[in-house]
Amino acid sequence: MSRTAARSVTVIPPTINPLTHLSKVAVQKRRVAGYARVSTDSDEQFTSYEAQVDYYTQYIKRNPEWEFVKVYTDEGISGTNTKHRIGFNEMIADAMSGKIDLIVTKSVSRFARNTVDSLVTIRKLKEKGVEVYFEKENIYTFDGKGELLLTIMSSLAQEESRSISENVTWGQRKRFADGKVNLPYKQFLGYRKGADGFPEVVPEEAIVVHRIYTRFMEGLTPGAIAKELTADGIPTPSRKQRWQTSTVESILQNEKYKGAALLQKCFTVDFLTKKRKVNEGEVPQYYVEHSHEPIITPEEFDKVQTELARRKQISRQYSGKSIFSSRIVCGDCGSYFGSKVWNSTSKYRRVIWQCNGKFKGEHKCKTPHLDEETIKARFVTALNAIIESKDNILEDCRLMQATLTDCTGIDTEIESLLEEIDVVTELTKRCIAENSQMAQNQEEYAVRYNGFVERYEKAKARLEQLRTTKAAREAQAEAIGAFMFEVQELDALTEFDEKLWLTIIDTITVHADGRMTFKFQGGKTLTSY
Repeated sequence: MSRTAARSVTVIPPTINPLTHLSKVAVQKRRVAGYARVSTDSDEQFTSYEAQVDYYTQYIKRNPEWEFVKVYTDEGISGTNTKHRIGFNEMIADAMSGKIDLIVTKSVSRFARNTVDSLVTIRKLKEKGVEVYFEKENIYTFDGKGELLLTIMSSLAQEESRSISENVTWGQRKRFADGKVNLPYKQFLGYRKGADGFPEVVPEEAIVVHRIYTRFMEGLTPGAIAKELTADGIPTPSRKQRWQTSTVESILQNEKYKGAALLQKCFTVDFLTKKRKVNEGEVPQYYVEHSHEPIITPEEFDKVQTELARRKQISRQYSGKSIFSSRIVCGDCGSYFGSKVWNSTSKYRRVIWQCNGKFKGEHKCKTPHLDEETIKARFVTALNAIIESKDNILEDCRLMQATLTDCTGIDTEIESLLEEIDVVTELTKRCIAENSQMAQNQEEYAVRYNGFVERYEKAKARLEQLRTTKAAREAQAEAIGAFMFEVQELDALTEFDEKLWLTIIDTITVHADGRMTFKFQGGKTLTSY
């Protein structure tokens, strides 16, 4: 019987590092990249930015076991989110495609202040065999303690970012409460930052603002004004060549042009995502009157807001081709009058206004056509009739205004409904809590729950209705006030005043017998024969 040979085991050492995926046999340098970021783009930080790039270039090249790839950079970018960091994203893409073995950066806070972004990115890199070294914390991500330390450091960095965000928010709201106005001057037409830190009028730009307001009150639409400004080669607030309708609309509605400021119209919802939303009452707003020098008088600004509201009610029917567009109404069918050109190619050419629906359908409107001289003359007559009895008219307007502004009953009901909503909300919460804590008959629970929901929705609907009614009454009271202001300043007219027409007239209704009913801003009516 032969003897069994002794077992012989030969160890074959690994040739590949499981983490770096590099050969252990061949001497191979690690491909190393640096990452540098400064959080603002101010001049003071630029030196810091340049210094970081130079530092990491030299730092990597001094190590004989490293091969320098590149220093990736982001300048003036916040670290709370990696979404818009072009240099960072380019570096990660190169690492994932196998061009980098090690990334060197200053600290966790320079890499990312968001724990989730930081850890997700590092784990993704780890799967591809790419390590990250944080110099300040002396953390290598392939180290056994690396991920634990990294989680702690990232969380601290995230809290630091939250603290900074809250401090900035507090500072902004303190400035708002103090009435300090700061405009985005690079994209705001008409103002620049003055020596005292407050907005200062730019005369040549103020002319453009005046033009926009004037042309709007002359009947042009924001779209037509935008085309006109583009055609004249006037640059936009952001120094572009093409004007957009929305830009003109924004200028027409921005209270800062009358020297006032509504502050905190929007606010940041999440300090990490930087997501912003329109302030609908979640945080305080601050309205500052006489905060800076106006470009537009408050009276002119208010007239524009009234005209904007009027055109919004008219909606698609509004036409801005003439001062008479969308103001003359057919008493038969309710359509607007439109302009028509008669004998356009002869010396008898004339422009007339007639009902746009005159020949539509089976019913033919019997309202007469009008020429512009007739419209102007009838307006002068009607307005002079108002002026003759203006004392009585103004007294009627004061009484009507007092009635509209007395919202005591509405305010009382609103207060009651708000209390009802609070009570029902609390009862609903208790109902849900009880059902989650103890066994109940689910049909009875559903009946109670649905009853609370019905009460809540009914109270909410009535609340919205009352708020809408109150807003409408306040708007009408303001329109009456504007009408009273114009009438009080008037003397007898001898000729048609285009500006007065645009300011004071709401609509004119033309009747089949030739009568014209003038409806003035504020609701006052007068029929002219």
